[in-house]
Amino acid sequence: MKKGEIWIIELPSKGAHEQKGIRPGFIIAMTGTNMVITIPLTSNLQALKFPNTIRIKNSNINNLERDSVAMIFQMLSLDKMRFIQKIGELEIEYMDEIDRIIKGMFFGN
Repeated sequence: MKKGEIWIIELPSKGAHEQKGIRPGFIIAMTGTNMVITIPLTSNLQALKFPNTIRIKNSNINNLERDSVAMIFQMLSLDKMRFIQKIGELEIEYMDEIDRIIKGMFFGN
């Protein structure tokens, strides 16, 4: 497992506005433990109305079935056991933009 890999993951149900269920997500950081920091994806392009999101176009590299939205504001840590299957990798231009957004979220623009 490494940064930028896209996996089918199982998100636990928390009962509020968080994403849940089985869906694609990608690894943003390894922690040196059994926990992995991930960002969930949705194919609902209406999610682009929220801040700290980015559109990911499907490709032969990322293997997403359709264009998706990375919901950076819903970044979370998950146990490696919740990662079901690797399906692809995020292109570098998306990773660069996501890194920029994360820095802005934590440290300001």
